[in-house]
Amino acid sequence: MAKDSVALQINGQEYRVRGDDEALLQNAARAVDRTMGRIRDRTGTIDSLDVAVLTALNLARELIGLRETQGRPDPERIRELIDIAESALADS
Repeated sequence: MAKDSVALQINGQEYRVRGDDEALLQNAARAVDRTMGRIRDRTGTIDSLDVAVLTALNLARELIGLRETQGRPDPERIRELIDIAESALADS
C-alpha cells in the first residue's frame, strides 16, 4: 500500500510528509508547532535552527520522561517470560 503525502504546517512552513496516518501526523505537527512557539516566546530566540534544536530537545525530554514513568516493559524480558510459560505448558 502506498503512503499518502500529507501537507503539514510547522513554524509557518509547509512540509510534505509521507505517512499512513494523516491524523497522527497532523497532531504531531501541531505539537511541534506549539512547542516551537512556546520556546520562541520564552527565549526570544529568532534563529529557526536554534528554535528547532531546543524544540527537539524539549520533546525528547518529555518522551523520555513518559517512557520512564510508564515503566514500559523490556521486550527481551517479555520474550523470556513467554518462553518460560510455553516451556511450562509443554512440560505439563
